[in-house]
Amino acid sequence: MNTQIILDYLTALSANNNREWYHANKAEYKRANAEFEAFLQALILEIGRFDSSIVHNDPKDLTFKLVRDTRFSHDKSPYNPAFRAHISSKGKLPVPVGYYLMIKPGNQSFLGGGLFADMFKDATAMIRDHISRNGRALETIIHDPAFEKYFTVKGTALKNVPAGYEKEHPQAEFLKYKSWYLEYPLSDEELGDAEAFLAKAAELFRIMKPFNDYLNSALAGFQMPER
Repeated sequence: MNTQIILDYLTALSANNNREWYHANKAEYKRANAEFEAFLQALILEIGRFDSSIVHNDPKDLTFKLVRDTRFSHDKSPYNPAFRAHISSKGKLPVPVGYYLMIKPGNQSFLGGGLFADMFKDATAMIRDHISRNGRALETIIHDPAFEKYFTVKGTALKNVPAGYEKEHPQAEFLKYKSWYLEYPLSDEELGDAEAFLAKAAELFRIMKPFNDYLNSALAGFQMPER
């Protein structure tokens, strides 16, 4: 388990973001990807100590492709030089929410949790309804000292409380949100020591688990839209 190999490969890909270089260095990609999957396997085992719902996952099923969809982007670089994974009870699907990891050189890496996708209107409505009925429980979670030390709830939001909800609700600010997520930024230096990084990631995911659990209780019964 060597995270430096991952960083070195992604740094090189970032500097040579073209199909010719990528295909000429396929062996280096396979080596870096194998290290990432080995790290994910170790991380799954560590998370499994406090969340047994995710231990059945195969790392290969949790990762996202490097290839970018450039159809609607001014940036036509073919690859996103980042290794990404989402670990939840149903794999890498955005719902149920779980534990997100992105390794991207240039101090762009982060650990994440919660609901990042705001295009699922049913999911947004389910969470808003849950907050309107159980707002105090959310406040208890996000004001826990360990949580506050590392996380602040983020998300895309409306300017006003949406129709159907109390404008003076104690958690009115959170009712404006369309997504509710957490991000903890990571420096390249922190990623260099695989064992230390593994321990830190597992601990931060443990701290974020009550937040994920809160959202997942709101999302019980949610069905992913068919493509």
